[in-house]
Amino acid sequence: MKALVQNRYGSADVMHLEDIEEPEVGADEVLVRVQAAGIDAGVWHLMAGRPYLLRLFGFGLRAPRLRVRGRDVAGTVAAVGAHVTRFRVGDEVFGTSLTGSFAEYTRVPADRLAPKPANLGFAQAAAVPVSACAALHALRDAGKLEAGQRVLVIGAGGGVGTFAVQLATALGATVTGVCSTGKVDLVRSLGAAQVIDYTRDDFADGRNTWDLILDIAGNPTLARLRRALTPTGTLVIVGGEGGGAVFGGIDRQLRALLLSAFVKQTLRGVVSAEGADDLETLGTLLEAGSIRPVIDRTFSLAEAADGIRYQHAGQARGKVVVTVP
Repeated sequence: MKALVQNRYGSADVMHLEDIEEPEVGADEVLVRVQAAGIDAGVWHLMAGRPYLLRLFGFGLRAPRLRVRGRDVAGTVAAVGAHVTRFRVGDEVFGTSLTGSFAEYTRVPADRLAPKPANLGFAQAAAVPVSACAALHALRDAGKLEAGQRVLVIGAGGGVGTFAVQLATALGATVTGVCSTGKVDLVRSLGAAQVIDYTRDDFADGRNTWDLILDIAGNPTLARLRRALTPTGTLVIVGGEGGGAVFGGIDRQLRALLLSAFVKQTLRGVVSAEGADDLETLGTLLEAGSIRPVIDRTFSLAEAADGIRYQHAGQARGKVVVTVP
């Protein structure tokens, strides 16, 4: 099968299309014929091997242990393992791969898959799992969101942010989105009651405070973020950029967790794992029209390296998706 692979860490230039062996499915796994695969921020980090701390977490010290990138996947079931009863060959599914989805086939644990929402195409479904689950876990689990609360979403026009705005609105919150000028209309169309263009206005100018703040892949200082919180509000840091080559954005999450023990505000990061239950919850919301995926651009498998570059540049409106013919 054809796959986009890398043999060393580096920029998107290390990625190349290659013929590799089709994966063998395990007893609790499903072999998926990939129709589309999403690109999230983690793709670049794992490709580059940065922050370096990631390499200590089993991804490979000098070179990536897993040569194929990509986690989001949508496609059709090509084979099932001996213990799998939830899916049959031909089923349309979406979920997350642990072995790389920028390929014609990928194997996926059955507990990381769900039936594809009937009203979504494969490209739309591939935009959902990683980013929508991250938004759901940040709001529901880490943020303990309650109806009626005021929520600030920083990075509202990106992959996670577009889902966060919609999910928070669906859960009964009043949402303010923070984004760049070119994404203001998009964020407003997703249900945000107010949109702050960060190139013109400062969310932490003291005029407003929020019960819950999601800072998505940002780099504001903890002091600035706390100024925008109510005295007993909650800050959830979802990913992060900057912070150096060793820790990257992880250092802010660690400092937030330590500081939270000494202040009345709750400061925390979020670790998101995409399970079948969450995917089915999102599937119900998608089929009801309560949320929708936002796709900026699609790239072919042969162009996937360009897609990674485009996503990492930070200007994408929503998600970037790789289609596999």
